[in-house]
Amino acid sequence: MVQMVESGIVPACAKDLSIYKDAPKLAGDRPKVYDRITQETKKLQDMLGKVPSDSAEKEAFYYCETVKPQMESLRSHIDKAEQLMSADLYPFPSYEQLLYSHYF
Repeated sequence: MVQMVESGIVPACAKDLSIYKDAPKLAGDRPKVYDRITQETKKLQDMLGKVPSDSAEKEAFYYCETVKPQMESLRSHIDKAEQLMSADLYPFPSYEQLLYSHYF
């Protein structure tokens, strides 16, 4: 997830923001949403660096109780970004494209 965000989502957000450089008031919530994506990604990276390695059980619970909720939080912000930016900028297929690709 971190790699997808850093290599696809963040560059797409930067391209989208650059469209509004001459009219920043028209960018709406984009700066806040996109900044939040980088913040939440950093939190996830920090959590992944603290995975317990002394037992498989502790590791599994850590992923389930700590990492997974952070991934869900990050995803919620990415979903907001997907709604804000033009479909041609978004680097991954939308849910609609995945579900109904036989129509495209």
